[in-house]
Amino acid sequence: MISLREINNKIITKENFYFLIIVLLIFGLDRYTKIEIINNFSETSFYINDFINFDLVWNTGIGFGLFQSSSSLLYNSISLLIAFVILFLIYLLIISDKLDKISFSLIIGGAIGNFYDRMIFKAVPDFIDLHYKNFHWFTFNVADILISLGIIIFLIKGLLESKIK
Repeated sequence: MISLREINNKIITKENFYFLIIVLLIFGLDRYTKIEIINNFSETSFYINDFINFDLVWNTGIGFGLFQSSSSLLYNSISLLIAFVILFLIYLLIISDKLDKISFSLIIGGAIGNFYDRMIFKAVPDFIDLHYKNFHWFTFNVADILISLGIIIFLIKGLLESKIK
């Protein structure tokens, strides 16, 4: 049987504290960018160049606007599922090695940023619009970038480890 002290010694480490700081920095960066966009670009698009605009859209679905719905049951169910996924990722962060902790920190920081918006605004503000001529990628935000980067790092590590074995 594992004692409470052993569990605390596993959770409360200097290394985990550093990764908590990364999560908080990502959350802060995400909040800052979203607040700036909400306060300054809510009515207009901001043209940057031929490939990128800032254009505020409110996403009630999950990543890339999937599962958008006006149903509060679906929205609340997705939000609850996201909360459980974040808790599971925090558990994985605690038990993982250093490179995985980096991946999970990026994912958790971004996920908490988007989850915060779901709770406060009942939608996630997306604003980065990548496009080429008439083709537009899904509108996204800084949290989405960091979540994607964390997933990419995690997948590449897994692929490299499987090639070594």
